[in-house]
Amino acid sequence: MSTHPYIAIEGAIGVGKSSLARILGEALPAEVLLEVFEENPFLSDFYADRARYAFQTQIFFLLSRYRQQHKVIAETLRRGGLVSDYLFAKDWLFAHLNLAGDELAMYERVHAILGEQIPAPGLVIYLQASTDTLMQRIAMRDRPYERQMSREYINDLRLAYDAFFADYTTAPALTLPTDEIDFVRNPADRASVIARIRDALAGGGDQPLLLALNAEDGAAPSLHGSYRLPEFQQFHRALDRRQGFLNDLYLNFILLTEEVGAIGRALADIWRRQDTLLAQLGNRQEARERALAEATASLGAELADALACLLKVANDAGIDLESAYVRKMGEN
Repeated sequence: MSTHPYIAIEGAIGVGKSSLARILGEALPAEVLLEVFEENPFLSDFYADRARYAFQTQIFFLLSRYRQQHKVIAETLRRGGLVSDYLFAKDWLFAHLNLAGDELAMYERVHAILGEQIPAPGLVIYLQASTDTLMQRIAMRDRPYERQMSREYINDLRLAYDAFFADYTTAPALTLPTDEIDFVRNPADRASVIARIRDALAGGGDQPLLLALNAEDGAAPSLHGSYRLPEFQQFHRALDRRQGFLNDLYLNFILLTEEVGAIGRALADIWRRQDTLLAQLGNRQEARERALAEATASLGAELADALACLLKVANDAGIDLESAYVRKMGEN
């Protein structure tokens, strides 16, 4: 097994995979493997008539991706690190979106044979974005063969990627929501993303899927999995924007003090319950543990409300709460 890092970047069309691959190639440093789209002779026809040209397009991509990755990955990792702007398994995802029946069955047989010969990455980075963001980025780069892409297809593809990485376990995975960041033009965003990726390389990613900030059709964003504080702050920015919640520093401070008061009332209830149980049980430790166990759900809810208000205060003040916490604890 190679000791050099092998990173694969994934995400829907237009999310910024190639741009991030080039950035990481310089930052790590590592060689960069970019997928070649333009050589597929069926691609333009596919976007004009998906049903008619799906099988030809998919088989061409499968064989092209296999040819590109089969020898290149192993040979490159003997020399140093490698960053690819695609994962071989993505072909399976696109095939299940575009094929059906006998064509899909035939494709799956070929993919299973070829896929066994492709090394798995040490880290997969899933770049996540809303359909609106993807459509904007696709229009901005204006590739001729992408001009006929429908919003419906891009939305279906985005949902397929979310579902794929929700259950992905083949390699460590890091999900990076990108609606609110610009790692190409913003040096601070770029530095933050690179730091997250270095952490993931050292710690094995952060699967499962993080933030579903790209809910469509007016639905509020949702949370799934495990997080760091920046993801919580980003979630609240997205939630406030989608729901039209008022962002006011002093209002959110007042709400925070109310939630702290609610925590105090919940603790007072626990203390009273502890005294009642102590009289019954005669054991203070057991009384305390039972009183806390009975109130775990309600106390947890109050603490969560307080944390939400604290995150909103930090957002309103423009403070990266995780960085501020780490800096202050270092001083302490």
